[in-house]
Amino acid sequence: MVESKPSRRISVHQALGGGSVADLLLWRKWFGGVMLLVSASTMWFLFEGAGYNFLSFLANVLLLVIVILFFWAKSASLLNRPVPPLPNLEISDETVVLAADEMHVWINYALLIALEIAIDRNVKLFLQVASGLWLVSYIGTLFNFLTLVYIGVLLSLSVPVLYEKFQDHIDAKLCVTHRIIQTQYKKIDENVLKKIPLSLNKEKKIQ
Repeated sequence: MVESKPSRRISVHQALGGGSVADLLLWRKWFGGVMLLVSASTMWFLFEGAGYNFLSFLANVLLLVIVILFFWAKSASLLNRPVPPLPNLEISDETVVLAADEMHVWINYALLIALEIAIDRNVKLFLQVASGLWLVSYIGTLFNFLTLVYIGVLLSLSVPVLYEKFQDHIDAKLCVTHRIIQTQYKKIDENVLKKIPLSLNKEKKIQ
């Protein structure tokens, strides 16, 4: 008899794309992780702790960079030194096309959701979107945007590592939680959602 092979589970590194971003989030490139953490912490402290203005900070940084490059180029021409090693400062057509394609997919997805809610009267989707927007609105009343971004960076640098280390225990707890949520959702679906009138499309089909 041929033994059945166990199902192969995707690793956290593969789930994150398996590239440099995955290495960064899993601290396999520790220098990049430290730089990201220090940069995010510094930016949050400047704008939240010290009350520095973002526009003034950006203008001062750009001014400092331009002054350094200007005097570097001037001194290089006088002392026969190499000029500043600047990369090719332009965005390629391929990058623009890829960004436009990605934006096109997300915009169409958002419009499809709006269409299903407004035209098809999808109650389940409406409740999901409304709950998500309410949750975002509630979180927005607790933190400002910059603090949310900083918290997102901290979670991105900590949650994947912890999940990779305790994946078996977390998966077991998530399975139990998923079953409980499914049970409660079925009760809501049977007692509430199925009692709501049919959608417009279904009414047209019946007519």
